[in-house]
Amino acid sequence: MWLRADFRNGAGMKLLFLGDVVGRAGRTAVRDRLPAIRAARRLDFVVVNGENATGGAGLSPDHARILLEAGADVVTLGDHAFDQRDMLQFVESEPRVLRPLNYAKAAPGRGARVYDAPGGRKVLVAQALGQVFMKRPFDDPFSALDPVLKQHPRGGLVQASLVDFHCEATSEKNAMGWYCDGRASLVVGTHTHVPTADARVLPGGTAYQTDAGMCGDYASIIGMDREEPLRRFLTGMSKGRFAPAEGAATLCGLLVETDDRTGRATSVEVFRDEPPIADREALPS
Repeated sequence: MWLRADFRNGAGMKLLFLGDVVGRAGRTAVRDRLPAIRAARRLDFVVVNGENATGGAGLSPDHARILLEAGADVVTLGDHAFDQRDMLQFVESEPRVLRPLNYAKAAPGRGARVYDAPGGRKVLVAQALGQVFMKRPFDDPFSALDPVLKQHPRGGLVQASLVDFHCEATSEKNAMGWYCDGRASLVVGTHTHVPTADARVLPGGTAYQTDAGMCGDYASIIGMDREEPLRRFLTGMSKGRFAPAEGAATLCGLLVETDDRTGRATSVEVFRDEPPIADREALPS
């Protein structure tokens, strides 16, 4: 259901954000289904988080190309940005792939860029990593994003701006939404792989959702084959590595409409594209 606001003056864009792509199931679903989704929804701009698209940890250049060729205008990363070592060089040569702004000062690539959209319009895309409950310390994401948003005011130098906040704690994601309200067109959380039910337009015209969910097999434990995570929960011991689940994938994300004149979000819709019923895992009798 669309949540409509009162400020729908002028033309606008239709944006789609897809949450963390997990393994072969997720990237195959994006490859096979995004082109038709983009055409049917008449989307102007698509951002895909590719953080877990290669073996569940990181993104390889080859798999980045699959997501881009499927119709992603931008692919964002996350805390596993450089788990695939080839990404260290690829991210320098491919401007459509973004690593987090606050990953490390010496990290290759960039964490924010302005991209072209149809009709001569401009879209700012930025990504930052949260600090709470993350496995390693990162720089302050709020101060990292602040100058980027100041340099690219929505409705001015850019017609829309999107922030992917890759973060563990829902409270920190919520804080980022309010911090960016009135300055970004969309703030959406990634990393925890479970879509939240709080999609809304904040008072300042920023569309927000705490977590977009993942693009992967939901007959899993956050995208991983259930056996090893269950073993660890039940016994406290590991037997092997986590492996991405390989059943049919659901695509999850967020659809947003914006006003070109102001950059405000005028509507937001939780996006969910299920695989055919025949392809889903059979329930036990």
